[in-house]
Amino acid sequence: MADPRMLIGGQAVLEGVMMRSPRWTSTAVRLPSGEVTAFTSAFDSLLLRRRWLRAPVIRGAIVLYEALTIGIRALFLSANAALGEDEKMTPQQVGLSVVTGLGLAIALFFVLPTVVARLADPYLASVYTLNLAEGAVRVGILIAYIASIGRVPDIRRVFGYHGAEHKAVNAYEAGAPLVTETVRVHSRFHPRCGTSFLLIVMIVAIIVFSFLGRPPLLLRIVSRLALIPVVAGLSYEVIRAGARFRWFRPLVVPGMWLQRLTTQEPDDRQIEVAVRALREVLDREQKGPDIMGVA
Repeated sequence: MADPRMLIGGQAVLEGVMMRSPRWTSTAVRLPSGEVTAFTSAFDSLLLRRRWLRAPVIRGAIVLYEALTIGIRALFLSANAALGEDEKMTPQQVGLSVVTGLGLAIALFFVLPTVVARLADPYLASVYTLNLAEGAVRVGILIAYIASIGRVPDIRRVFGYHGAEHKAVNAYEAGAPLVTETVRVHSRFHPRCGTSFLLIVMIVAIIVFSFLGRPPLLLRIVSRLALIPVVAGLSYEVIRAGARFRWFRPLVVPGMWLQRLTTQEPDDRQIEVAVRALREVLDREQKGPDIMGVA
């Protein structure tokens, strides 16, 4: 039976799945030979070392930071394993790709909507209308971006592994046997998904940014970037509550709908990889406090 105190998170990677428990991470990858290998290691989370970092909102910012660092490592491991000996990537290449991706994300989802909303400022009556318009542009860009990259065959395979990750976590949380046949019947959607988190961030940002008034454009952009950790921390609390309390679930329903774009029904080989990664962390995990996160 699943330990109700321990939350499992994960991430789809190139031809594989990364799973994370409070103290361990494992990245399972399908090799070109068809075999499945796993890279499993301990992770000394800041949330385990510093109790005060587990405070609401603060813990969300820490989880986001650690998810990024673990995700970068998982992408590096999966890329080199899946590509084979002749196409190895260096840590510098992976780092450059991640930094470029983060820069693009910030530009698309924070800077561009702010600029567009500022252009419409003279035609909007109140700061609340202005921030609603900015939020609508931000959400529209997110949906268009996801829908566009989902047409790329390689990305569709990653979305299949994303679905496999969710099925494995859902099976674990339901206390079901972690075998392909049993995991297959579970949902490919999960309330703690990073996709849901992104959408909640967009919504929470509308509320938070409404308190900033109508500053000049440059100050408006700087304030948005400076408040990203706060917005992320508040959004994490919403996702966490939505996963735990039924009465809070309507707040994460839109994120579940968005997962229809970021997940695909996986095949059995993809489910096998997700189960391998999950088993790796569960086999090593000691029972611990509930501090983890995003599925």
